[in-house]
Amino acid sequence: MSAALEVPVIECVGDSFAIGYQHGERLAARLRAFLADGLGRLDRLLPAPVTPSGLAPATIAYRRAVSAALPDLAAEVEGLAAGAGITSEQAWLLQIRREIMGYQRVPTSGDCTTYARLGSGAHPTVLAQTVDLNGDLDDQIAVLRISRQDSPRTVLLLSFGGLLGYLGVNSDGLAIGLNLVLGGDWRPGVPPYLAIRHLLDTCATAARAVEMLRTIPLASSRSLTLADPVDSYCVEAIESSIHLVAQGDSVHTNHFLHPDLVARDELNVFARNASIRRHTACTSTLAALPSTAGVPAHFDLLCQPPIRVPDHGDIRRERTVAAVVLTPADRRLHLRPGDPAHTETLAFQL
Repeated sequence: MSAALEVPVIECVGDSFAIGYQHGERLAARLRAFLADGLGRLDRLLPAPVTPSGLAPATIAYRRAVSAALPDLAAEVEGLAAGAGITSEQAWLLQIRREIMGYQRVPTSGDCTTYARLGSGAHPTVLAQTVDLNGDLDDQIAVLRISRQDSPRTVLLLSFGGLLGYLGVNSDGLAIGLNLVLGGDWRPGVPPYLAIRHLLDTCATAARAVEMLRTIPLASSRSLTLADPVDSYCVEAIESSIHLVAQGDSVHTNHFLHPDLVARDELNVFARNASIRRHTACTSTLAALPSTAGVPAHFDLLCQPPIRVPDHGDIRRERTVAAVVLTPADRRLHLRPGDPAHTETLAFQL
């Protein structure tokens, strides 16, 4: 195992604009270079190159939708732009990259594998997942510690390429992970990454976060796994309709599990078969994992094939660019950045 990759840790304190400004200022050079690389590498991921002017209508539509639903996060995007020395449009582009990519039908062997296991006694609840992304985003990882001046709640967040939200845990012990699922109409609304950040900002429990999620006009389909020290929920979202898949222990990959949504699954056959294999492997391996297993054992699980997806040398294909083990009871985020089979564990705590 090699040494851990360097991961910036950014302390963000104050009002929404200030939090965004500190994030952008710390990563200014990296974000500008990322945008200069084919608009955040979109040119290498999409069938045809894109331009800022061509993306302007979508950027405006998403900005309006987020500003109406989550004005605090809209203000944070503006702070990100000011701090990084980029335009407002570029800062919004960083938030909606995945929405712009839409349904990716490139045959692939991976996207995220996520599971939750409720604890008992001295053995705490665990929410763990691989992070499988295309675009070679290992170099865009950052960890944010966020303290809003109007709230006693703090948030520990894993971010990629200037995203205000991705996955994480808050000081109440609410942890949230996610999986891509493909279905329904993707449309201007709140990107699920920003919705996750809003839930971490505002909710103390997994149950409350599920209730709050039902009020957010989501832009695209996702599965979320939400856990606190005593409870856990796995839900699937499609066109802002939230379907409960499981309460308690759960495993999710990238195909719909709720019976009402199976027929609406748009995952291509290659990706679906890979998703089923990962789901089966994770379910069986987790069942054999002792309840006394610690964080290293959970990383060992996440590094097993086919759960861990290696680099095939194609930037368009998803691969495992990080693995995370969240422990809500002690508000810790354990991270292996890059290929988790070859990097050491970093631990962050609120």
